[in-house]
Amino acid sequence: IYKCGGIDKRTIEKFEKEAAELGKGSFKYAWVLDKLKAERERGITIDIALWKFETDTYHVTVIDAPGH
Repeated sequence: IYKCGGIDKRTIEKFEKEAAELGKGSFKYAWVLDKLKAERERGITIDIALWKFETDTYHVTVIDAPGH
């Protein structure tokens, strides 16, 4: 999502800082879809999240679901 331009660099840097403060620095990209505080603290997906975007060729839906 970040590389496709769906999230700006400043937001990713914010997620990276917050994740590092919780000892989960590598989770910065996961936090794009993990919105709940419990998801971020525990490092697991609790609720379904969707992110939709389009390219010149495709309509893409990224789904993050518990238990995957």
